[in-house]
Amino acid sequence: MKTGKHAVVIGGSMAGLLAARALSEQFEQVTILERDHFPPPGQQRKGVPQGRHAHGVLAQGAQIFEGFFPGLTQELLEQGALGSDIIQDGYWYQNGGFHAQFDSGLKGLLVSRPLLEGSIRQRVLSLGNVKALSRVNVRGLLSENGRVVGVKLDGDGLYELRADLVVDASGRGSQAPKWLEDMGYERPKQEEVRIDLAYATRIYRRSPQDFGGKDAFVIGSNAPLKRGGVVLHLEGQRWIVTLAGFLGDHPPIDEQGFLEFARTLPVPDIYNLIKEAEPLSEIGAYKFPGSQRRRYEKLARFPRGFLVMGDAMCSFNPIFGQGMTVAASQARLLLEVLKAGSENLAQRFYKKAAVLVDGPWSIAVGADLSYPEVEGPRSPMVNFINWYVAKLHIAARRDPALVLAFQEVANLMAPPPSLLAPGTALRVLWGNLFPRKPTVARRPGVSPQAGD
Repeated sequence: MKTGKHAVVIGGSMAGLLAARALSEQFEQVTILERDHFPPPGQQRKGVPQGRHAHGVLAQGAQIFEGFFPGLTQELLEQGALGSDIIQDGYWYQNGGFHAQFDSGLKGLLVSRPLLEGSIRQRVLSLGNVKALSRVNVRGLLSENGRVVGVKLDGDGLYELRADLVVDASGRGSQAPKWLEDMGYERPKQEEVRIDLAYATRIYRRSPQDFGGKDAFVIGSNAPLKRGGVVLHLEGQRWIVTLAGFLGDHPPIDEQGFLEFARTLPVPDIYNLIKEAEPLSEIGAYKFPGSQRRRYEKLARFPRGFLVMGDAMCSFNPIFGQGMTVAASQARLLLEVLKAGSENLAQRFYKKAAVLVDGPWSIAVGADLSYPEVEGPRSPMVNFINWYVAKLHIAARRDPALVLAFQEVANLMAPPPSLLAPGTALRVLWGNLFPRKPTVARRPGVSPQAGD
């Protein structure tokens, strides 16, 4: 049975598209409202400034996407995306060394954000009961007797659009807290951990021999180092190179400064690549002030007919690449709670969504708090976990089991506490007490000390 006749989704980015896909199974009609315009698939959208920078789909996200859109992965592969083994097909440099490499079966998807989002948008809008209105602004909510019954729009004039359910997926700039206050409800408490992060990104031509034929190269920014970088395979035989810096240590966007920033990274591989590779774009910048979480699950009262999800609920440090996968997980959860009925929908959704968000939030914020300059509460457990994960990275240079355990958590396939399982902890201890030769393959042109 359908939950209702009409659902409205505010925001046409990834979270909004995925929400619409979930709602399409439970509502007769779904309308997506987007203030931007929708370009053809593969073209950058103005409202997604982070779309110009490195993106990867985590293993968990790839599975949910394929579940919502059967055949999507193959469709993207045919357009030049790459399905790769997250461990075997890339180099991971963390905390002073490279993780061991092996065929793990943990599959991710390397694809540009514009191609991925455009392809998903096509799939969603091809559904018979979903439509999108672009270049419209949502000015507020319509409410009657403690229930949201639609939205106020400003497009070609001010008008109203009524709905049985309104889902706000408008991003971290969401106006939902203000709208709730205007209706006489309490604003959700907001947690924020400011990190003053900035990206600089450039596209280069890819040669088959680069990185010995691997598809990715990641240099994690582990404290006390504030710099990191990532190189990912991009459709069209290209590399996307993103350099990142925390706490004001931002990568320059002029050519010489960009190159010099790469030269200062703890291993020379990214620098060696870009100093020789042919650039195919200008250098673009993106700034991220800090992780932000709105605690809707803690509100005692909440209007019926309204939900908030995606970055509007929780926006993470993008270094960890969790945003799209968390949005997909929330969309799957939305469908699950809708199928269970409409009674106490918000309370049931927020309770489960909070648990879903806890893991990636603890990963991102815990790592951010490893920098002494970052303000935020540091419990003894947070300090211990940061110490422990640093030791795990050391042991993971030689122990495939630890690499897999770490990547399963990073890819949201397993909860963070799984890293503290007795067997895993014993391997971390053993790997630090009795180090062995690293099992990562030596890369051409890299000095012995760089990879060890």
